[in-house]
Amino acid sequence: MNEHPWSEATATGVGSYPGDDHVEALRTAFGELPMPYLPELPARGVGADMIGRTAALLVELPVEVQPSGWRLTDRPGRDLKRALDHLRRDLDGLEEVSQGYEGPLKIQACGPWTLAGAVELRYGDKVLADPGAVRDLAESLAEGLAQHVADVRRRVPGARLVVQLDEPGLPGVLAGTVPTASGFGRLAAVEAPVARERLQTVIDALAPAFPIVHCCAPDVPFEVLRTAGARGVSLDVARLRRRDEDQIGETVEAGVALFLGVVPGTGTRLPDKGVVAKPATELWRRLGFAPAMLADQVVLTPACGLAGASPAYARAALARCREAALVLREDPGE
Repeated sequence: MNEHPWSEATATGVGSYPGDDHVEALRTAFGELPMPYLPELPARGVGADMIGRTAALLVELPVEVQPSGWRLTDRPGRDLKRALDHLRRDLDGLEEVSQGYEGPLKIQACGPWTLAGAVELRYGDKVLADPGAVRDLAESLAEGLAQHVADVRRRVPGARLVVQLDEPGLPGVLAGTVPTASGFGRLAAVEAPVARERLQTVIDALAPAFPIVHCCAPDVPFEVLRTAGARGVSLDVARLRRRDEDQIGETVEAGVALFLGVVPGTGTRLPDKGVVAKPATELWRRLGFAPAMLADQVVLTPACGLAGASPAYARAALARCREAALVLREDPGE
């Protein structure tokens, strides 16, 4: 029985999209994908980027832009208003484009650890440098995201929501390689149980939406993500190493879905659908899972965001993911 919000042979996007026309980006997502998503358009400037967009959702932790990036501040200002305006326009566009839609719909936000490694405290270093501040940030993000999810659910009542937390910074947090605000030092490594606990705080707040975590970096911490409650893991298949496959196998056995990035995020000549699907079918075969499970438990995506691509390439990349996903069902390999 399919326990996922999507049907077999599904594809979706990751997050960012080129240009500044949010309605056109939404029309592309709904026109090309069996699992449409709410694109992020960072080319629009301050507050449309992944960090600012998510920081704007924080409850009682206002942010502003400094030359070094986003920083917590004492009171809401122009930068926060701009970020919220971008998000409100995107949600209005989503409501318009999705009229009558019923099916899976994915939205994204930055996860607590990547956010803590990017946002600075009012005075001094990054939030990540202060364990108490990280806890406060995670709790504030959990509350803000719960409100955001409820808003999307009201606007698109027929949606089966999938919520993606972007955590490209988590491997660096665990390894102790995140630079200090000055750039001269490194912040202390975070222990895996603490990383899991903060991530779980946010994931638990997303219910009843289907939570997944995106990590397009090497050394994806599969066990941390799985034990924190992620029901899907999104990754770049080109960054996987054979040594990762035992952990991937355990993740799949636990019933966690894989969102495999199989198409480059920037302009290149796109291979045909069989070539695009091949890394997924070969990984599945090496892991020894039944071919019949492949099209249900694996969703195909671009390798990462598409903000650096042309609009024509971005549309073609999404379409090719959709075509390749059909291969997972029709020719999964034996």
